[in-house]
Amino acid sequence: MQKACKVKASPYTLSCFSSNVRKKISPCVMSFGFRIFGVVLILVDFLLVIVDMCLPAKDREVGNALEIVSLLISFFFLADVLLRVYVEGFKVYFSSKLNIVDACVVVITLLVTMIYTFTDLSGASLLPRVVSFLRFLRIMILVRVFRLAAQKKELEKVTRRMVSENKRRYQKDGFDLDLTYVTDRVIAMSFPSSGKQSFYRNPIREVARFLDAKHEGHYKVYNLCSEKGYDPQFFHYKVERVFVDDHNVPSLEDMLKYTASVREWMSADPTNVIAIHCKGGKGRTGTMVCTWLIDSDQFESAQDSLEYFGERRTDKSQSSKFQGVETPSQSRYVGYYEIMKTKFNRQLPPPKSLVIKSIRIHSIAGVGKGDGSDLRVKIILKKELVFQCVCAKQENCTVFPDVGNNAAVISLQNGPVVEGDVKVMFESSAGLPKGYEDVPYYFWFNTSFIVDNKLFLPREELDNPHKPKTWDLYKEDFGVTMFFSEP
Repeated sequence: MQKACKVKASPYTLSCFSSNVRKKISPCVMSFGFRIFGVVLILVDFLLVIVDMCLPAKDREVGNALEIVSLLISFFFLADVLLRVYVEGFKVYFSSKLNIVDACVVVITLLVTMIYTFTDLSGASLLPRVVSFLRFLRIMILVRVFRLAAQKKELEKVTRRMVSENKRRYQKDGFDLDLTYVTDRVIAMSFPSSGKQSFYRNPIREVARFLDAKHEGHYKVYNLCSEKGYDPQFFHYKVERVFVDDHNVPSLEDMLKYTASVREWMSADPTNVIAIHCKGGKGRTGTMVCTWLIDSDQFESAQDSLEYFGERRTDKSQSSKFQGVETPSQSRYVGYYEIMKTKFNRQLPPPKSLVIKSIRIHSIAGVGKGDGSDLRVKIILKKELVFQCVCAKQENCTVFPDVGNNAAVISLQNGPVVEGDVKVMFESSAGLPKGYEDVPYYFWFNTSFIVDNKLFLPREELDNPHKPKTWDLYKEDFGVTMFFSEP
């Protein structure tokens, strides 16, 4: 790109240079700190004007100093407006009525401040009415406090961008939403919020305005949050819910019901679209988006669909941080759906009941006490705790350290019979750092996909240890193997 800028004609070079400059200054101008600084200056300026107007005539030297400071602040606000016009573009910036009024307030404030600072009307005995008028006008210019409303809007924008990190946003036609077109007919977005949460997430009215403007009468919203909902009236009652806990997986039954619903909706009209969200529009959302991409034959493999979603949801011009499906268990369940579609004709696989006999933890040295004695294991079916063992007390289990192989085996006493979707959680009394679900590590699996009564999950397939920031603790060979038997 840089070479192209050098060899092309002058207009193109200038355009390229301007684009590069805009990219460099945009993070600063639109940063949270810059916006907070602006709010602070508005309040300071407000106080300066009040103090100046309260000063007696004999203290005009102090008053003059205050006026100079106030003038400098006014110039800062003018620079702020000009920079935002440059970064956002003239057309986009002035498409907002609030921005237009804000710019007018800034310019008028600057002009009046300059008149008041550089014209010695305070000593003009023949012009008392003019002096009174200008003082009154200065009070009126305290309407600059109106700028707080404009700054509040900017703070909301910046905060939402901070929360959404480098997820690809929709920033066209006057919209600025944490929302991505994964395909022409599939939208991934964060939670449509109201109240205080709308300060840092998508405001529900803006999301509704967007969908009505772009896809009126042809959209359906899928809310994957088990923890909260909203009034479906905002979206003309075209809302379906799939109850999935944060950082967890949908049941296989819910995945099949969901894809059946989407198939029916998409086939009803070629212009119909779906908008899918969870809280952040990444983990649960990505799981279900990828599931649909497989179901609709847009991708054959789970891995390809997961990589595609991550690429579409990540804005690499902002950061390289991956914004795709978050936990290995969620990715595993996308893989399960691929199998259900290809091998079981979009039906549940044959049910399989198994007894959990033992759990082997590999490369355990340096993890907690290093021998498994600090662990508590919980096994959950359909959100119900069906088994728990406390290794320190040998409660419902016996721990066998295998020092020679850097491992520990937890043999369960009267291990539970499990079928379907199973969640296994590991807690530690040795102060292991906690991640999602407030535990060091956990994972989901479905018994129908267990082969040879054994399930091995390496570090990268365990929820929480999969994150590179934990790899100082969980070494490359860290993993968990579960052993089963027939009931």
